[in-house]
Amino acid sequence: MTVHFIGAGPGAADLLTLRGRDRIASCPVCLYAGSLVPEAILAHCPPEARIINTAPLSLDEIIAEIQSAHDAGLDVARLHSGDLSVWSALGEQLRRLRALDIPYEITPGVPSFAAAAATLGQELTLPGVAQSVVLTRTPGRASAMPVGETLANFARTGTTLAIHLSIHNLSQVVEDLAPYYGADCPVAIVWRASWPDERVLRGTLATIEAVMDSSMNRTALILVGPALGTEDFSESSLYAVGYDRRFRPQSADSPFAGTEFGGEGEPQ
Repeated sequence: MTVHFIGAGPGAADLLTLRGRDRIASCPVCLYAGSLVPEAILAHCPPEARIINTAPLSLDEIIAEIQSAHDAGLDVARLHSGDLSVWSALGEQLRRLRALDIPYEITPGVPSFAAAAATLGQELTLPGVAQSVVLTRTPGRASAMPVGETLANFARTGTTLAIHLSIHNLSQVVEDLAPYYGADCPVAIVWRASWPDERVLRGTLATIEAVMDSSMNRTALILVGPALGTEDFSESSLYAVGYDRRFRPQSADSPFAGTEFGGEGEPQ
C-alpha cells in the first residue's frame, strides 16, 4: 500500500502530468482538496473508487482515512492543487505518515505561478533584467512569516516576485514594495490561472489598487517586477551566433569539437 501525493495542477483539468493521471487511475481511494482541485480530474478515478473531499476535514480526520486505507491494503491518491512543494500542507502529512510507518510517493504538479506566466505570455526571467523568481506570501491566519522573510527584504533584490495567498493584503503589498521598485513598476494579477473563468489585471504599483476587482479573491496571484513590462533586455548567449557550446562547436579548436554532440561538458 502506498499513499500517492499528487500535484493536481493550477486548475485546468488537462494540466495534469501523465504520471499523476496514471496514479489516480490506479488508486481505489482518492482524497482531494475540493476547495481547489477541479472535479473533472476525479474522472480519472476508478469507477468504484472511494472519493473523499478533504476540504471540511481536520488533519487528524485525513490521516484517519489514510490509516483506514492502509489497514485495508488500499493505495491512496492524495490530490493537492498546483505543486506539492509549496503551501500544500504536505510536510505535516508526511511527518504523520512517517510516524505511522505508512509508505508514500510524491508526484509533482504544474505550479500556479507557471500557469500565471503562461496566461500572461511572459518569461519571468529576462537577461539583464531578472534572473530569479521569488515565491512568497504575506502573513495570514493559517501561517505567520518567519523573521526576515519580508516583502521589503525580497524587494531589495529587484527581481520578479510571485506573491501567493495575498490578494486580501494588496494595499500592504503595494506599500511595502513601492519604495524599492518605484510606483511605475509593472504588476499583474492573475485570478484562477488556467481555469475557464481566469481573469487578468495589469497595472503598476501606483495603479493596481484602482483597477482591482473585489470579486477576485482567494486564488489570485500577484506578480511584480520590471520583467513584466519591458522589451529592453539582452538576448541569451545560449543561442547566439559565435557562442561556443557542446551542441554547436564554433571551431576546430573548440574543446567540444570532435566529440559526440560536441562534448559532454560545457563551461559555466
